[in-house]
Amino acid sequence: MSDRPSVLLYDWDNTLVDGWAGITAALNAVFSAFDKPLWTVEDTRHRVRVSLRESFPVMFGDAWERARDLFYATLADRHLEHVQPMPGAAEALAAGAPWPQGVVSNKAGDFLRREVVHLGWSAHFGAVVGAGDASSDKPDPAPIHLALARLEQPATRAVWYLGDTALDMQAARAAGVTAVLIGDAAHDGGVARAAPDRHFSSAHALADWLRATTGRVM
Repeated sequence: MSDRPSVLLYDWDNTLVDGWAGITAALNAVFSAFDKPLWTVEDTRHRVRVSLRESFPVMFGDAWERARDLFYATLADRHLEHVQPMPGAAEALAAGAPWPQGVVSNKAGDFLRREVVHLGWSAHFGAVVGAGDASSDKPDPAPIHLALARLEQPATRAVWYLGDTALDMQAARAAGVTAVLIGDAAHDGGVARAAPDRHFSSAHALADWLRATTGRVM
C-alpha cells in the first residue's frame, strides 16, 4: 500500500453521489410489472451490489432482458432528478485535483456519464467507466484496468480505488490496487467485513487528508 496515491479512482453511488431514490423507483416499476414485492430506498441501498447484467438474470430468469429494458426506460425518465452529491464529495474531488482521477461504477455507463455531466463534474475525471463498458463488471478487475488504460497509468498499489462496499474492496484487490473504504459500510456489514487497506470515515475526512498531503488550504 502506498501512503501517497498516484491515481484516485472512485466508485459512484453511495461514494460520490446519492442516487438511490431514482434506482429504487426504476426497480419498483419492474417489480410491479413482474408482481414482485416493492423495495424501499433502504432495501435498495442494502441489496444492490453487482451490475444489472449480473443480477437481473438471477432475479427474472429468461425474462431478464424485458425487465432490463423496463428498468432503463424508467430510469432514463427521472434519474437526474434524484442525483445528489454525497456530503463532502465535491470537496474531496476538488482536493484530489493534483492527481489523475476517474470513476469506476456498476451503474450503466451511459447513465453514469449523464450524471457526471449533470453535476458539472466532467472536468474532474480523465476516465468514467460504467457497467457494460469493460468485458466484465465489478468485482472483476476489468473496469478498473480499463479506467487506468484511459488515464495511461499502470495498475500498481499506488493507485487508490475508493468505494463504500466490500465488493468495491474486492474489485480493488483483484485489480492489484489499494482498496480504500469511504464511510462505515453499515449498509454492507461494516468496516471489518469490507477489510479495506485504508479507511476514511467520510468524504470530508478524505478531503482533509488530500489537502494536508498537498499542503493546500481551501
